[in-house]
Amino acid sequence: MKNNTAQTKFRTALLSKLKEALISVVPVTAIVLILSFTPLIDLTVTETVVFSVSVVLLILGVGLFNLGADLAMTPMGQHVGEGLTKSKRLGVLLSVCFAMGVLITIAEPDLSVLAGQVSAVINGTLLIVSVGLGVGLFLLIAVLKIVFKKDLSAVLLFFYMLLFAFCALLIESGKGGFLPLSFDSGGVTTGPITVPFIMALGVGIAMTIGGKNANENSFGLIALCSVGPILAVLILSITAKGDLIYQIPDYSVSADLGDAFWRLLLSTMGEVGESLVLIVAFFFILQFAVLKLPKRKIIQILIGIAYTFIGLVIFLVAVTVGFMPIGFKIGSELAENNITFLVIFAFIIGMVVVLAEPAVHVLNNQVEEITNGSVTKKEMMIALSVGVGVSIGLSVIRIIFGFSLLYYLIPGYAISLGLSFFVPKIYTSIAFDSGGVASGPLTSSFILPLAIGACVALRGESEVLNFAFGIVAMVAMTPLITIQTLGFKSVMAKKRRDHFAMRRILAKDDAQIIYFK
Repeated sequence: MKNNTAQTKFRTALLSKLKEALISVVPVTAIVLILSFTPLIDLTVTETVVFSVSVVLLILGVGLFNLGADLAMTPMGQHVGEGLTKSKRLGVLLSVCFAMGVLITIAEPDLSVLAGQVSAVINGTLLIVSVGLGVGLFLLIAVLKIVFKKDLSAVLLFFYMLLFAFCALLIESGKGGFLPLSFDSGGVTTGPITVPFIMALGVGIAMTIGGKNANENSFGLIALCSVGPILAVLILSITAKGDLIYQIPDYSVSADLGDAFWRLLLSTMGEVGESLVLIVAFFFILQFAVLKLPKRKIIQILIGIAYTFIGLVIFLVAVTVGFMPIGFKIGSELAENNITFLVIFAFIIGMVVVLAEPAVHVLNNQVEEITNGSVTKKEMMIALSVGVGVSIGLSVIRIIFGFSLLYYLIPGYAISLGLSFFVPKIYTSIAFDSGGVASGPLTSSFILPLAIGACVALRGESEVLNFAFGIVAMVAMTPLITIQTLGFKSVMAKKRRDHFAMRRILAKDDAQIIYFK
């Protein structure tokens, strides 16, 4: 009877996740397919079929990944955070978090891609190790922030001022072309495997320590971990020798699709497995040393790990095979045919593409749970959608007019950090985490090729690094403003309610006054 109940619950959970994934992916699919029937882009039959099959795989991948995150990644992170914190050995907690941050980052597939792009001027191994150390160090700082209950706004203000100081040094040294790539690195190195685990780790530590601000303290780890890669690439870029040259990948749909698909599947399985096995290894070492979780919980986590692995492999293969080529083609053909519509399309596709990012659903569920529903999944999704839509629209405008990324980043972060001193701290913590989560693999695999296609058509291949790159940084920045604006709105609404309540009280008191002549 118990087995039947467990199977029913599992089937219900899986169907719920697949339905959620279907609703998330359908808007992107509908927009692309509708556009394919217009004169603005010309998709071949092969491209349309490959894209349609990729959509089905994407839905399956997102659904399985989200189920796996619920069963494994989130519980693992929370148990590790709780277990290490309860041991009351701060040195062990910090050492494990630092080592975990370094090793997980080094195994991140996107970091290898980044290292390959700059290998002509920066040693690839040095870059990978430096970025790994950066993430490990900032994860350690984030944990210290939780333990000593420091204000996230002040910590972020200090480190972003440091980042922009290094930007000035980079420009002064004549290497401003590295800026977009440096800021993009903050988004690409916080991947879909590490994000749910690190977010849950923060929750486990903060809830175990407790205190009246435990909820807001549980966020902020992703925000700080995103700073480490940017700082590492900026420092290495200052010392780089030679000009950075970017080779445009082959985005065409391969004629030999069958063999290419299997090669991609095997390489993706290896990359995802390498990233996942480090987290799992850390967890099981801690399980035998500290956690001692019951057998039933371990079995659930193992099942969840399997679903996480299968889901993420299917997702990454789908976006690489079907979404990368279509994104590049849409960007290049819209840039050639109708620039105005390119900007409009960029805004609309940005609003809907974030719905299909796997880690976004994990973040939204966690936010609603931690805030007890005061910040709902719907509010988060609207704020993220608007933020990402605006960021991609603005990025396309930058490609068209050709100005520096700093024209956006400096005022954008000034507004974001300024808002952090006027909104409830929980909104700031959520906002800065959401930036790293929103710039996920679908952004890198669909939106970035779209920007590259538009840049090649409008400015040529030589300008891709200057103007197409930086779009991931924009996707990571604009949600900081929209989500904190949501918090500012809640503050103003509360003030209005309090004001009207006071007026009603005073009106009632006035009615009780008896005047004597």
